[in-house]
Amino acid sequence: MTARAGIILAAGQGTRMKSAKPKVMHEIAHLPILGHVIAAMKGAGIERIVVVTAPGADAVRAFATGLGAECVVQDQQLGTGHAAACAAPLLKDFPGVLIVSYGDMPLVTARTFEESFAAREQAGMAIVAFHSESKAYGRVIVDNGYLYRIVEYKDADEHQRAVKLCNAGIMAAEAKAFFQWAAKLENNNAQKEFYLTDIPAFARADGVNCAVVEAEEREMMGVNSRAELAACEAVMQERLRAKLLNDGVGMTAPETVYLAHDTVIEADAQIGPYVVFGPGVTVRGGAQIKSHSHLEGAEVGKGALVGPYARLRPGAVLEEDVHIGNFVEVKKARIEKGAKANHLTYIGDARVGAGANVGAGTITCNYDGFDKHFTDIGAGAFIGSDTALVAPVKIGDGVITAAGSVITKDVDADALAVARGEQKQIAGWAAKFRARKTAEKAAKKK
Repeated sequence: MTARAGIILAAGQGTRMKSAKPKVMHEIAHLPILGHVIAAMKGAGIERIVVVTAPGADAVRAFATGLGAECVVQDQQLGTGHAAACAAPLLKDFPGVLIVSYGDMPLVTARTFEESFAAREQAGMAIVAFHSESKAYGRVIVDNGYLYRIVEYKDADEHQRAVKLCNAGIMAAEAKAFFQWAAKLENNNAQKEFYLTDIPAFARADGVNCAVVEAEEREMMGVNSRAELAACEAVMQERLRAKLLNDGVGMTAPETVYLAHDTVIEADAQIGPYVVFGPGVTVRGGAQIKSHSHLEGAEVGKGALVGPYARLRPGAVLEEDVHIGNFVEVKKARIEKGAKANHLTYIGDARVGAGANVGAGTITCNYDGFDKHFTDIGAGAFIGSDTALVAPVKIGDGVITAAGSVITKDVDADALAVARGEQKQIAGWAAKFRARKTAEKAAKKK
């Protein structure tokens, strides 16, 4: 396969987002927009990716380099053609083909990039277009099956505006030729900018045809505002849900389930309504996640039962057949095979041994205001309701703690631990108390 490179234009200011955060760093399915474009390029076998950024976009550069991309800075905002040409110092001698894409298109797929490369092999160059009624996009004029020209809507005449084939801003070409054409761009237009859309004309003058690859309009959606960000999120969620359903995951009400870009759910898992998955979650086959649960950075084992209204935070690992019930929170803890915590419990920085039962209202008191401490609960232990386990503490295998206990010391295996104040009974006290308070209340009304 011919070597492939990619240029991502990510130097736009994104002023319509009304945010201090760079536009391409806003998230779709818990991944920055730019991350989706980079992932699609990698999925298309693109080995070198150059991201063009604005001068102050340190966060964008840090994120892009963290994903293996290279970065260049567009010092002045002089148009899309100028932005793409900024990659020349890194790619002008690249011995292969390249593709240019905007960095604010989170729904673009590897398949579209692949189709663009394939079309370029046949024609010498390729662009991506889509059908739309919108007035915001340049019109793609085709002649004899190839691109004739791209006309911006504001510059188009009535006949050209009637054309519904629109420019997506994705262009594939041989790398050396692309930068030769980019060097010829001029800014003799009202905006005084160098347009990427002028490059096909130079290619045509050199006898190179430009193929047009058609994609779905919603795949080409760009993000320029909060409303468009929300619209792209909705499409991405629909796409992610469809894939899971196709892979054999059960969902009672899929339209209410929210997924992260990296959510992994195996076949025969069942997801209830209004479940939210943050990044880094894996759910094994046969597990059931009941409604209104929230999972992030967690692993759920085969046959496990979670929720409803459960919260799994980063580092939560549930082994096979574990039960985590309503209003239970688990953080940085391993719950071993068959263990249960069914009600109103917090388990953090802990291990719960196989087959253990954690009663309602139990708390692992893991934080002293400065440091986190570990709680170890042995296999088969029975933790009575409303037990406070003050870490660091170790509960041996088979231990029973009495309800309402505050456990501050290690407990040996198979022992009963009772740590609560002695109960006292004062005969008649309650009746006398009520009589006194009733009299005081009556006296105030006089």
